[in-house]
Amino acid sequence: MENFDMHIPTRLIFGKDEHKNIGGLLKPLAQKVLVHYGSGSVKKSGLHDIVLNSLEENGVCFVELGGVQPNPKLSLVYEGIELCKNENVDFILAVGGGSVIDSSKAIAMGVYYESDVWELFERKGGPITKALPIATILTIPAAGSESSNNTVISNEVKQQKTGYGHQLLRPLFSIVNPELFFTLPKEQLANGVADMMSHVFERYFTNTQNTDLTDGLCEAALKTLMKNALLASQDMENYDAWAELGFAGSIAHNGLVGMGRVQDWACHGMEHELSAFYDVAHGAGLAVLTPGWMQHVYKDNLGIFLQFAINVMGVEGSFRDQEQIILMGISRLREFFSKLGLPATLGELGIGEERLEEMAKRATASRPLGGLKKLEWQDVLAIYSSVK
Repeated sequence: MENFDMHIPTRLIFGKDEHKNIGGLLKPLAQKVLVHYGSGSVKKSGLHDIVLNSLEENGVCFVELGGVQPNPKLSLVYEGIELCKNENVDFILAVGGGSVIDSSKAIAMGVYYESDVWELFERKGGPITKALPIATILTIPAAGSESSNNTVISNEVKQQKTGYGHQLLRPLFSIVNPELFFTLPKEQLANGVADMMSHVFERYFTNTQNTDLTDGLCEAALKTLMKNALLASQDMENYDAWAELGFAGSIAHNGLVGMGRVQDWACHGMEHELSAFYDVAHGAGLAVLTPGWMQHVYKDNLGIFLQFAINVMGVEGSFRDQEQIILMGISRLREFFSKLGLPATLGELGIGEERLEEMAKRATASRPLGGLKKLEWQDVLAIYSSVK
């Protein structure tokens, strides 16, 4: 096990109707709040009115900024930074899923950054020293941004998508009410589950030895996600299934299941190029790439892939044929994604062969990807090509 420093300060407020007290929660923390949200569903569902009424009833001043899109855009971040400066905002409330929360975090760190906030994503600036505090009301369990210290933003001009992480970006508190997930389309359920599972995979598949506790946490999270994803897809108002998914999504990306392990993150690095070039849904891209990555790297650590196939995917067989067990585990993962309606190829995402090499080189421009196996651009191109 590797050395680690664990600090997970986000307060998780979980359960029915908890979002209705947002004004009371914010009153002692903020003078003026930016309410940041997406492009329509928050208003259609009535959540927007509930939030604003609660703020008004508790005397919390606010301004609004909507319009966040999937793969949140830098241009809106710039708009949010200027709004916060002009209105003397001292707190941000993100009402939405991972894209809204990531956009909020980028705004929060950009308000106090003296130059262009994109410099931080390009690693041209030093670490941030101050950021506006954030709280969230989660409407889509997927990205885990409600309790993580990371944000990912797309620069639509440069066609780049990249992330930034700092402890100052962890929300002070996040409200998770599974009832708010009932109206999600099944496609968003599927994409969200693929994203949550990938957050676990990126930590689980490691060369680090003697990680029994976090191995078990990862495996429990994965099995919980798979079981309840199928239950929720059959009944989109199954509170108990959504509760399991909502809690697992936060655990998957708050850092806990990665403690003491060298992590990988190759699949995320590869998928960010798909999102940057083609604006595909992040979870859908991960569902395509993850089995291809597994097929490419499993021989570099047969033990962890054998453990995954047996403990998570339930494969049985003779230990004399370890590779057969591993390949069956990968095949079962593909079958699970298929049951959720997720794509299996880049072609299904509308991605052809013409830019695969360019994306592979961009993905590895600063350094090789991965921890379990270091991937050069030729490896990335081989993975892209294997799932085209």
